[in-house]
Amino acid sequence: MDAPTTMSADKGISEGGGGWFTSRNQPPAAPGAEQQTTEGSRLAALRPVRRQGTGSSPGPSIATEADPEEAAAPPGTQTDGEAVTPAEETAAPDDETQLPARPEEIPPAEQTSPTPSSAPAQPPNVPDTPSAGLRVPVQRSSPPQGAATTLGTDPPHFPGLSPRDQPPSPDAVRIRRTMGEVAPVAEKVTSYFYALLFVRHPDLRPLFPAAMDAQRDRLLRALLTAAEHIDNAPVLVDYLQNLGRGHRKYGTRAEHYPAVGECLIGALSKYASGIWDTETEAAWVRAYTTISQVMIDAAAADELRAPAWWYAEVVSHDLRTPDVAVVTVRPDQPYPFLAGQYTSLETPWWPRIWRHYSFASAPRSDGLLSFHVKAVPAGWVSNALVHRAHPGDIIRLGPPTGSMTVDHTTDSGLLCLGGGTGIAPIKALVEDVAEHGARRSVEVFYGARTDNDLYDIDTMLRLQQSHPWLSVRAFVDQQAHLQLPDAVREYGPWHEYDAYLSGPPGMIRSGVDTLRSIGIPSERIRHDSVEEIVLAQ
Repeated sequence: MDAPTTMSADKGISEGGGGWFTSRNQPPAAPGAEQQTTEGSRLAALRPVRRQGTGSSPGPSIATEADPEEAAAPPGTQTDGEAVTPAEETAAPDDETQLPARPEEIPPAEQTSPTPSSAPAQPPNVPDTPSAGLRVPVQRSSPPQGAATTLGTDPPHFPGLSPRDQPPSPDAVRIRRTMGEVAPVAEKVTSYFYALLFVRHPDLRPLFPAAMDAQRDRLLRALLTAAEHIDNAPVLVDYLQNLGRGHRKYGTRAEHYPAVGECLIGALSKYASGIWDTETEAAWVRAYTTISQVMIDAAAADELRAPAWWYAEVVSHDLRTPDVAVVTVRPDQPYPFLAGQYTSLETPWWPRIWRHYSFASAPRSDGLLSFHVKAVPAGWVSNALVHRAHPGDIIRLGPPTGSMTVDHTTDSGLLCLGGGTGIAPIKALVEDVAEHGARRSVEVFYGARTDNDLYDIDTMLRLQQSHPWLSVRAFVDQQAHLQLPDAVREYGPWHEYDAYLSGPPGMIRSGVDTLRSIGIPSERIRHDSVEEIVLAQ
């Protein structure tokens, strides 16, 4: 699914990608139409559970179809070079490390924004073939708050073994076998998946960004990652719940999930035909049904306490370097979050394109929010925020999310590694520790490629002067000839510290390896790249 980290880039697995979204004005559903499709009859077990109070109209009816490989080419031809991370734009870990981005319709004035020149064509008309709609599911209300959520079939449990070393469940074995089979042709699977989705459900196509090259694989990758780790409940449930809450801003409804599940299994069964059988299909149906239900329930619970999105006015735009700006906004209503978390932003110039950014400060008494944004090549959102945004402009914010927060129940020291714009959430963590009044040791390693990239070093040094428990060390790659994670080895020991990492995905990966090698256990290493979190378990 999508995974955030903190670097400059448009990221999407946590929240980019294409999806299960619908506009505010729903298209009328074909009443009671039952059709037959090749995969549709097999997938009747995919039963979406609509939450109470969200309406009872069935999901989109299935259109007639021809061979999707010939009917629709992969949508979009333009790439979005922004990388995957929350501190700055995150394009998928997945990730928003994150599923396809398609918010509910933006106000009419914003809808007039130009779309990328390489906007994909709609799938052509296809000849009629028998097809069948999915059965209308039974309604089930969301589980009580605090109720435990389980995933997959119950795997065998062996006392004495860590969760990571427990043998997988039968469903997980079949799912991973499928993943191994389709890995060499992942691009074809992705293309076929979207072809199926848009041919069978053409009414969903307008809900996706016009050009999807940068995010068309995010939804599929998110689903596959979640399914592959179906036994990893502690990490996966938290991720899916965040994902479900985040997808409220797209207008996602429970009845949209079967269309995605049907096309997912249709694509997998085509390209894993050598190993596909009844048991494998049943395992995928169970996994997808569980994944989607966790997201549906989380969205239903969140609906009772928070809006789907917030409008926010730009009140300050500070250009620190030719391509880095600190953007400060005022939300239209209270916006609760924790230092170290991140959110998704949508600009009026690129409707339906959301990117992740970390909050650059702890919660403020005036309610203002700040973000560090680096414009990167082909980054629509980042370039708009750096070079186009001005005070008075209105953007939209998704809900806050992320687990890179300070545990104030302990007095352990904090070891913080921030690369590039990844210094934004690190600065927020330092302010959070200061506001709680605890004199905990905080060691910050601030890395950059050049001197110019240390755009916030003066701020960090002022914080160091104000707080004797804070130490800030800056490293420039071109001068030190040493990568940031390796520099940490020269200091320490760190075995009694909680570690926090924020920066480009490559820095996160090498940083996790380095910190483990110097004695910091995995459970004390925090970052918000969902892809890395899942794979590290």
